[in-house]
Amino acid sequence: MSTKSTSFILKVWQQWKTLRLPWRKRFFVGSDPQGNTYYELRQPRGDASESAPHRRLVHYPRSTPYSEVKVPPAWHQWLRYQRSEPPSMAEQVRELQRQAQMKLLAAEADARWEAKPSLLDMPAKTPQNQTQAQGERGRGRAQQDEVEARGEIEAEARRPTSQQPGPPMKTDGDPWKQAQRGAPGQTWQPQAWTPTPAKKR
Repeated sequence: MSTKSTSFILKVWQQWKTLRLPWRKRFFVGSDPQGNTYYELRQPRGDASESAPHRRLVHYPRSTPYSEVKVPPAWHQWLRYQRSEPPSMAEQVRELQRQAQMKLLAAEADARWEAKPSLLDMPAKTPQNQTQAQGERGRGRAQQDEVEARGEIEAEARRPTSQQPGPPMKTDGDPWKQAQRGAPGQTWQPQAWTPTPAKKR
């Protein structure tokens, strides 16, 4: 019961602090699940006009060391005037749930990835294993190779044997040199800057 009454008292106190009474210099805006509280400060009278935005400020819990202070991104946006309305507590809780869900899904994806066999983990094939595998595959393949070899020999026999060599092909040189000659950047050279004289008025 004490926690409920404390949270009720704290809620009433925060609602009282949110009232924009004329004598107050700072107004409570909201808090985050980490315990940080956020305020708007009224500008000093001589420094800025009335239309100037209020300064925005965050207070960390005293028990938290500065190295462990974490401000949520939504509150960062509000502090830097990137969003006009402060984030609600429900929005912050949804964001925390989304982050937890993303971490869970990432862990599941990593586990699935680790469960798959890797090519790096496969045992190396020894030469003896390779020759045995080739021998088993080679028995059926040897007969097929013989049939193909006979077919090639018969095809060679059918071809005419009196083939006269044709005229030798002429090569005019390296074709890449011709392609390089045509490129506009191959012959360009930088020149010194010569400014034109200014026109007389």
